[in-house]
Amino acid sequence: MLPSPPKFSQTIAFAVCVAVPLVIWFSPLGLQPQTQHGLAIVSFMVLAWITQVMEFAIAGLIGCFLFWALGVVRFNVAFSGFSNDTPWFLFAALLLGRIAGKSGIARRLAYSVMLRVGTTYSKILLDLIITDFLLTFIVPSGLARVAILATIALALIEAFRAEKGSNIARGMFLIMTYTGNLFDKMILAGAGSITAAGAMSKFGGVEVLWAQWLLAFLPCSIITVLIAWRVTLWLYPPERQTLAGGTEFFRSELEKMGPWSFAEKKAGVLIALAILLWVTDFVHHFPPAMIALGIGLCALLPPVGILDDDDMRTLNYMPVFFVAAAVSMGNVLEATKGLEVLTRVVFAGIEPVTSNIHLLTVAMYWIGFVYHFFLASEISMLGTSMPLVMEFAKAHGMSPLMLGLIWTFSAGGKLFAYQSGVLVLGYSYGYFEARDLVKIGAWLTLAEFAVLMLLVPFYWPLIGIH
Repeated sequence: MLPSPPKFSQTIAFAVCVAVPLVIWFSPLGLQPQTQHGLAIVSFMVLAWITQVMEFAIAGLIGCFLFWALGVVRFNVAFSGFSNDTPWFLFAALLLGRIAGKSGIARRLAYSVMLRVGTTYSKILLDLIITDFLLTFIVPSGLARVAILATIALALIEAFRAEKGSNIARGMFLIMTYTGNLFDKMILAGAGSITAAGAMSKFGGVEVLWAQWLLAFLPCSIITVLIAWRVTLWLYPPERQTLAGGTEFFRSELEKMGPWSFAEKKAGVLIALAILLWVTDFVHHFPPAMIALGIGLCALLPPVGILDDDDMRTLNYMPVFFVAAAVSMGNVLEATKGLEVLTRVVFAGIEPVTSNIHLLTVAMYWIGFVYHFFLASEISMLGTSMPLVMEFAKAHGMSPLMLGLIWTFSAGGKLFAYQSGVLVLGYSYGYFEARDLVKIGAWLTLAEFAVLMLLVPFYWPLIGIH
């Protein structure tokens, strides 16, 4: 069967994705050819991701190929994201989700937890958000937390007898995914915040304390839990308020499952081992991605036998390719000096507002928000731009710590899945669409901005951040 012809709007979008890069490629911009051509291809990738004219992974792979085929960078740079641990962590997270789902431990865990929490959708949703926040302290990776919470959400959706397109399913997966991304910036735990803190210390000459970071964003964390909960209930009112049968439903389902099976016990041991190793990484210093991948591959070993080759065939690899391509794009921008060009353009508009804390906060937050569109990986965004933020702060006699915290927080607001591996993982389950992410992302980005406008000028000076 032949594929249906593209819609007119899709044709127009694709034409824009091609025309804009051609204009950038051939325009007399006064840039080095390698820099200008790299920016042209980046514009194609970003426009294709924003307009969704094609699958995210396909657009990313085409961009990486063009970097190499058109001589912008060598192959090892064009596809460097595939040797980065981020996409492999995503692949490992998919394996962990498969372990929990196939063994049945996810369903048992969800029924056991909800038996004690309650049976109303509103209460269950709030519990998911609070659990996401508390897990940030012990599982310092948004990807790992989403993989863990997804197993519970899948069982809850099944318990509600909800379909993939239902508000119940969309609300659960949307909010646990988006808050998983946000909480990584409010606690010095996620890869993005750790990257930013290191750059602030090295290039800004300031001491970045874990407790001070937590205290700076603690009011925002609490407010975010409540706002995220209410916004989700407002945008996606549940088709059913409570589970039929109440707590008896969970109790009867647990009875039907019977005692723990051997597969559940093996899966429980592997998942518990992964969490234990994540929590104690300050002792052994194994990267979270290495832990996740090791546990996932262990489940494929014949003696363990939780997963098999059929599970590998049915996994959705497209998100893994997409994240690898996004990381590659950031590396190419750095190698071709495209980042320097973007940064000069981005920070040019801040000069006039450096003397007004309110206007400065507005400028830093929204410029960081827009800047993040060009670097899909927040690690690349923060790691490459934070040194320039620190230099800008010192040159204008401002607090490097204050500007660094604002800039890091600006990386939390997102509208598109390509901007974060956490969002890609949540999106890969197929329970919400790209437009859902734009909708809830817009509301939460505005809410976070409003809270920040109160924290920076009024609360931060009270805790020594001027």
